[in-house]
Amino acid sequence: MNSTPGSASTVAPAGPRLKRSLGTPSLLLFGLAYMLPLAVFTTYGLVTETTGGHLAGAYLVTTIAMLFTAGSYASMVRAYPVAGSAYTYTQRTFGRHLGFLTGWTLLLDYLALPLLNYLVIGIYLNAAFPAVPAWVFIVGSVVLVTVLNVIGITLVTSANLALVGVQIVFIAVFVITGLSYLSGASSVPNLLDPFFSAGTPLSGIAAGAAILALAFLGFDAVSTLSEEAKDARRTIPRAILLCTLAGGLLFIVTAYIAGLVFPDYAHFTDTDSAPLDVMTRIGGGALFTFFTAAYIAGSFASAMTSQASVARILFAMGRDGQLPRRVFAAVHARFKTPWLAVLIVGAVGLVGALALPLDVAASVISFGALVAFSFVNLAVIKHYVIDGKERGARAMTTHLVAPLIGFALTVWLWTSLSGTTFVAGAIWVAVGVGVLAIVTGGFRRKPPVMDFSEEDPAPLLEAAADPAR
Repeated sequence: MNSTPGSASTVAPAGPRLKRSLGTPSLLLFGLAYMLPLAVFTTYGLVTETTGGHLAGAYLVTTIAMLFTAGSYASMVRAYPVAGSAYTYTQRTFGRHLGFLTGWTLLLDYLALPLLNYLVIGIYLNAAFPAVPAWVFIVGSVVLVTVLNVIGITLVTSANLALVGVQIVFIAVFVITGLSYLSGASSVPNLLDPFFSAGTPLSGIAAGAAILALAFLGFDAVSTLSEEAKDARRTIPRAILLCTLAGGLLFIVTAYIAGLVFPDYAHFTDTDSAPLDVMTRIGGGALFTFFTAAYIAGSFASAMTSQASVARILFAMGRDGQLPRRVFAAVHARFKTPWLAVLIVGAVGLVGALALPLDVAASVISFGALVAFSFVNLAVIKHYVIDGKERGARAMTTHLVAPLIGFALTVWLWTSLSGTTFVAGAIWVAVGVGVLAIVTGGFRRKPPVMDFSEEDPAPLLEAAADPAR
């Protein structure tokens, strides 16, 4: 059905466009909320055991790798300041088929992250209020997050200020309490142990660092807001780099203090609830209660931002004709948001959170992230050095050497993931190949492509008059 001026929604090419309202501070808050500053404690027990007690070292490795990749994202945003993230960068650089599959792979992470947050919210609130089933909290959080995302991205970023602030306050309290505990302790472990110790296998730290890549999806999420940012070529790159650096420092400091406070990781009461042991040791029940409240607030903020980001990736793919345009490219006439895409992501999150266990939801997020990160690093080289024929010391450093280092580090982390993760990722990619085959009529034609200009973000869709495409 064609849209009318008074209808609830329109399709992007002919109707309202996304509103450019976000500056660098809002984008930075969005990315930090997505990253979840307290994400250290989501996989704390698992990665601490995997790395042999060197969680801070694993975060240091991941942060270095992600800073190189964030630089590549910043370079690609300057070339293509449009929605779509790694999907758009790969498509415009390596072609439509590979662009679709890159976006499809990254989509797995974006769909799983809101689901993971909803699961965590249900688990922690159920622990605090055992009389209320976890599913009640899951349903309530999904509904609230979805409504906020339909109303508008500006409202989401306003809420992020308070929710990120709560986490920063907790981290400050945790660090101060941890240092106070250490000052009164009869013995303190070697100050370098949380990073590395003699005899520690590098493979263990690499395996842990690979899992932690999921904590850095925030800078990719920032790039999905390119069409809602003021002066995207300047604000988005700046926010991406600041988000990666700030998030990495928060993770490293928190993991370092936790490693000093509780070096005897082999004595965790339970790996999944290992933060309870840490909080109880340095602050008793009061600190753990504060942690629970701050962590739930952070998970809610991350759910809001992750749902907003995946909706905008679906929006970009819908405008491209690689998903049904009338559904995924629909923009709400009043709120200027991709409302149908938001509703679909909410429905997927609800079903998944009610049906899947936490470990399954968490196991696949890093897979797609590292695949997408690898292609973005390669895209910089292809766009600037090979196609753009840039030369000179600065160009070679920024657009060749740095992306090559980023690519090598992301591939190293990617190949350090577990076999189970690769199986799940391979299944998802195979489904994507099937979808691509349908879209292209058995690969007999190229997928549709969109064209943007900075002044007019609405795409000029190929074959717009051909409903079959």
